[in-house]
Amino acid sequence: MPRKASLTANERNLIRRYLIWCYKTTKEDLDRIDRYFTQIKADEVVLKQLRKARAHADRVGQFQAYMKSKEDNALKKKFKDGKGGEMLPEYQYLRQRFTAIETAICYFLGVKELKKICSLYETEMTRRILEAREHT
Repeated sequence: MPRKASLTANERNLIRRYLIWCYKTTKEDLDRIDRYFTQIKADEVVLKQLRKARAHADRVGQFQAYMKSKEDNALKKKFKDGKGGEMLPEYQYLRQRFTAIETAICYFLGVKELKKICSLYETEMTRRILEAREHT
């Protein structure tokens, strides 16, 4: 899809800001669901290391129960059956919306700008984590 060249500088700025907002809000919604699945992968490595230490068995058991609860809740947010079958329509829509937003960014602003927006988003999310005062 070729880049649209007939925009004024102001129109381009307005479209850029709008698409950044769309990217951010949709990506946050997706991340609220998808992050649990990636956290589970990281938690499995942590659990394996904790088991090797063979100490604090009660806390390791609590951590394992927390992991199971997190996985059960995550599956319910993404899949109709809550087990990994067909995806919920809401989740499917978010995925499709996010792909459409990325396509619009490439159309109006170019692939290079999509990469820049993605990098800005990741930098902002990391900044929020590092500056957080308490876990929410």
